[in-house]
Amino acid sequence: MTSATGSPAYRRLSVEERRAQLLEAALSLFAHRAPEEVSLDDVAEAAGVSRPLVYRYFPGGKQQLYEAALRSAADELEQCFAEPAEGPLTSRLTRALDRYLAFVDQHDMGFAALLQGGSVIETSRTTAIVDGVRRAAADHVLSHLAVPEPAPRLRMTVRMWITAVEAASLIWLDEGKEPPLDELRDALVEQFLAVLVAAAARDAQTADVVRRALDLETPEGPVGELARRVLPVVSDAGHLLSPGTGPRRP
Repeated sequence: MTSATGSPAYRRLSVEERRAQLLEAALSLFAHRAPEEVSLDDVAEAAGVSRPLVYRYFPGGKQQLYEAALRSAADELEQCFAEPAEGPLTSRLTRALDRYLAFVDQHDMGFAALLQGGSVIETSRTTAIVDGVRRAAADHVLSHLAVPEPAPRLRMTVRMWITAVEAASLIWLDEGKEPPLDELRDALVEQFLAVLVAAAARDAQTADVVRRALDLETPEGPVGELARRVLPVVSDAGHLLSPGTGPRRP
């Protein structure tokens, strides 16, 4: 909408709308620059408002704005792993990772600044927000496993995988967004299956989780495909399965 003079017409926004506008502008800047490199003037310019207006909504200055932007990003990330408890586990994880990795792709280098820490304006509050994202993601995954009271071994397995997902995302950005996102997603789903199976060999609760999860999978799905690729490799190392025999000589 424009005024009679041809300049953009001013539209009064509600408090919630204006705050959301400023947060969106801040997140768009943090997506490509480290937080300490973004000034309030930058945010005001990106939002098309004055610097005093930014202070009106964020009187604590850039620190308050950064924490609010981080909380907004965290809320979005926490919901990435929320899925209806229906269908195969691998299908649910695939959809969850699609959302998570799309967020990483969209926010590019800002993903590290927003969620991995390292900013000079990082505080105990921002650290708590980031830790909350990881814990929420782990809780969502555990809910998909249908374990109301996970034992320490299973909980650690899931939390270690969440850390691996985050690390893989950062490496993916550092490697110029290679391999393609769908390959990265599939590799992460397969990695989760692998660590679950390995943990199941030592933990009865995890073994029960694996059995119930496999009952919902199909031969054409990710588990069947992974098994077809892995079993020939294991069979080639048959000496490992036969106690008392040494490695085969060429």
